[in-house]
Amino acid sequence: MKPSLPGVSTDRRSLLRLLGLGAATTMGGATLAGCSKEAGSKGSATQADAIRSVLPTHKPADLLKPDIVGEGPIPDGYLSYPRSLVDAVTEQPGRGGPAIRSMSPWWGPTPPTLGRNSYLAAVNAKLGVDLDPSLQDGTTYADKLNAMLGARDVPDLLMVPNWEVDKVARFSDAVKALFEDLTDHLKGDSAAKYPYLSALPTGAWEYSVWAGRLYAVPYPTDGVFAWALFHRKDLFDKAGLTAPTSPEELHELGRKLTDPGKGVWAFGSIFDSVQQLFGCQQYWRKKADGGLEHKFENPAFRAALEFTAKLFAEGLVHPDTVASKGADEKQLFKAGKIVMFQDGLGAWQGLQGEQSKVLPSFDMQPLPVFGVAGAQPVIWGSEKPIFFTFVKKGAGAERVDELLRVLNWCAAPFGSREFELREYGVEGKHFTRGPDGSPLPSDLGRKELGGQYNFCRVPVKVKSSDTPNYVQQYLDYYRKNIGLLEKDLFAGIKLELPANWSKILQPTEDKIRDILRGRRPISDLDQVTKEFLASGGEEGRAFHEKALADNGR
Repeated sequence: MKPSLPGVSTDRRSLLRLLGLGAATTMGGATLAGCSKEAGSKGSATQADAIRSVLPTHKPADLLKPDIVGEGPIPDGYLSYPRSLVDAVTEQPGRGGPAIRSMSPWWGPTPPTLGRNSYLAAVNAKLGVDLDPSLQDGTTYADKLNAMLGARDVPDLLMVPNWEVDKVARFSDAVKALFEDLTDHLKGDSAAKYPYLSALPTGAWEYSVWAGRLYAVPYPTDGVFAWALFHRKDLFDKAGLTAPTSPEELHELGRKLTDPGKGVWAFGSIFDSVQQLFGCQQYWRKKADGGLEHKFENPAFRAALEFTAKLFAEGLVHPDTVASKGADEKQLFKAGKIVMFQDGLGAWQGLQGEQSKVLPSFDMQPLPVFGVAGAQPVIWGSEKPIFFTFVKKGAGAERVDELLRVLNWCAAPFGSREFELREYGVEGKHFTRGPDGSPLPSDLGRKELGGQYNFCRVPVKVKSSDTPNYVQQYLDYYRKNIGLLEKDLFAGIKLELPANWSKILQPTEDKIRDILRGRRPISDLDQVTKEFLASGGEEGRAFHEKALADNGR
């Protein structure tokens, strides 16, 4: 189904949306279709041992001791902004060579370009080489990406969203033809030359391997959970309502909160969250006989579908959600037009901070996770990076080293002057400081900053003056629920999926959407599942089962 984006942020640095599917282009005679892989491609799976052998040796940065130490995939938390910063990079990374061309997706107004942007000028002065970024509209990035790959004309640094990788036909071939093999630069202890790249989580690096070689620098997620079911706690409190503890209570809340006469509906999109409450896996789970069961074959999926379809049928879902694949539910949520919707946990801080300036009582909180009839829910998630940054092939060893040094500067951790300059710009120009010392963006900062240098990062959660409780609440939610995270059967295995599997995902999702909205009966799920399995689902099952068997799982 549609790829999920765990931990994706929706603040000014990362206003993510799922990309539209691009038109077809060609590369060397091979179709590079934005909506499916090349017909006949059987996919491949790189074994875990082969992946581990090419990864950088992990060494944490340890620049500033966190107030709340992260555990496993949970990021470190800081409850105050440091009053004094340190220089994390003591040697200028650039060598004054040609400008570095880059391309990244961006979801927001396009900032001024090089030569007309004081933020770019300030950072480039520190880098010792000009970065000339091209920020492309995130909603049409797939089209731009496919055209660029087809023309074999890529910039020095190219960011590719994770959800596009599996949709581009023969992406592995494109990687080997167009991008630099970084293995010898970053494998093992070689990465010590770039200490903040070696500090990136190993779980993110594992996904950056193609055909047994390391080809990209990852932009790690800051939280592995795919979704949270958010609610307007301030509106709940005002109505004297408490959080639900069962699907029946969730349904009843929907009926109480929905008032079309006042332009208020209880729900936006919540189907993925409902599946988790009903204990349904994200894709595959092991059967007792050792084979794999797809979610459509799990009775929990049908139960979640029936429950959510009932919400639609009773008019408890906002009409904009009913009518479209992607209503602007964040805006509806901020305006109180919907009271509950699902989003990545990374959306929390940006929305809370933005809206609290408009409505001080605004209180956005994830609903507590509950199961069905005493059964345990499941939480979907992954350490898959949000983006991959590729280096153009053929630049030469010295230029590759310069580019990696620049990426290392861009990954400088929280507590450094490099981090503050990258994230907020120049004090007094692009930001001022709040009472607690944390940066507050100025109008110029909002205009000129657009994530131009956000190629990679060591994930952290930092308290800000406009979201004073966020870090503690975020990390408390993770700690409470991390035990419910669904085990990734394929962790450490690099999957390049078969063509027939990839091309049936969107059409099948459209059929499920029709059932949810009442355009097809629930009973059609049997036929949809049959068509799914016949058109590529069984091939996908065999592919995934073989990948597990080859890795002794």
